[in-house]
Amino acid sequence: MNQLPFTDDTVILGLLCLCLGFVFYTSSFKSGFWYKFYRVVPTLLMCYMLPAVLTSFGLISEESSNLYYIASRYLLPAALILMTLSIDLKAIMNLGSKALIMFFTGTIGIVIGGPIAILIVSIFSPETVGGAGFDAVWRGLATIAGSWIGGGANQAAMLEVFQYNPANFGGMILIDIVVANIWMAIILLGVGKTERIDRWLKADTSSIDNLRAKVTAYTAKIARIPTLKDYIILTSLAFTGVGIAHFLGFHFTDFLQS
Repeated sequence: MNQLPFTDDTVILGLLCLCLGFVFYTSSFKSGFWYKFYRVVPTLLMCYMLPAVLTSFGLISEESSNLYYIASRYLLPAALILMTLSIDLKAIMNLGSKALIMFFTGTIGIVIGGPIAILIVSIFSPETVGGAGFDAVWRGLATIAGSWIGGGANQAAMLEVFQYNPANFGGMILIDIVVANIWMAIILLGVGKTERIDRWLKADTSSIDNLRAKVTAYTAKIARIPTLKDYIILTSLAFTGVGIAHFLGFHFTDFLQS
């Protein structure tokens, strides 16, 4: 018999699927309380929040579950492959320089944001970003960056790589959880208010709107009821890609280590 917290992956998966089913079912209502609720709270935010509530109240134990490992190693790559199958790269390139500048700005910000932050803080509070050896703050920052890139499992891997002082690791985890979750909530709350935000920022979204309309029209044009064969082919493409990615990843890792 299961006792709280639930540690059986089958039970945990059932609870997570129940949460997702509840959210998407209630978000489909066109009137009443839930209709008003989801006009304020985005559906995606609830999909994040309910599993977090289960963990916070001790109903499920994430430490003893292998669901994250399975999802991140197999399901997530498969989902990414399926998402990229229909990308119209030519149409994206036609968005012009603004979209490309925005993309590269975000990329550069992720790459050099940490070192610049340490440099700026060191000007007025050098003790905050100091430390030597395994107490060096840059090691902890690299560990947090691992979480931003690949979640908790990747953060643990970065901890092993950079050997940050475990006594200070708890503070880094606290920063990661508090700051990241607050920022995630702000972003998700803004999902349903994009038009108002664009008007406030006076952003020109015409090229994106045109691309969205074009994709919607194309999707409606080729839409059809999928058959079992279609589902099998999609599954085959997705997980064959996952297998190739893992195969190449192992060999690439061995090559770098040698």
